[in-house]
Amino acid sequence: MSRPLAHLSDEALVLLAARSEQTALAELYDRYGRLAYGLAVRVLRDEALAEDAVQEAFLAVWRAAPRFVPERGRASTWILTLVHRRAVDLVRREERRRADSLAAAPEHGGAAADEDVVLRLQRQRVQQALGLLPDPQREALELAYYGGFTQSELAERLGQPLGTIKSRMFAGLTRMRELLGEPGMEMSWSQGPSTN
Repeated sequence: MSRPLAHLSDEALVLLAARSEQTALAELYDRYGRLAYGLAVRVLRDEALAEDAVQEAFLAVWRAAPRFVPERGRASTWILTLVHRRAVDLVRREERRRADSLAAAPEHGGAAADEDVVLRLQRQRVQQALGLLPDPQREALELAYYGGFTQSELAERLGQPLGTIKSRMFAGLTRMRELLGEPGMEMSWSQGPSTN
């Protein structure tokens, strides 16, 4: 199959997509669809939900293309950030759905049920604390912990120096520890992704 826009840069394709050029969006999908799907699967751990996240993200690319500013960063980083955000949104939606179904389920009692409740509450506290972080810190932590990316991979994907990623993660983790205020929680966060 011929790809008439294959010679154009990602940024040029986004600008064409902003003018409602469907072939430009198709070319972006050809370039980043597989990578986007891989990222979504890493975050969601569910192939069907990952497909939904990628579809929603590329729809967001189509709709938000007129607001893309090339001077702020690479188009590839922007696209993958949209994919990651959609995937994290789906994780949160699924957690809420599961929490709602747990709340509606009859009580079985026992230690296992108590443990599930504690884990769910801890997850909710972590999600709330993440929501209070500045976007760059939250994004770095979510990609690292939910997406499984190393700091070096994040630097490459986000188009930022490794030192910037490290300082964002350090500042984000420090703030998370303050927000969570539980000594036991900081151990689970500090043993996160590697720096390679």
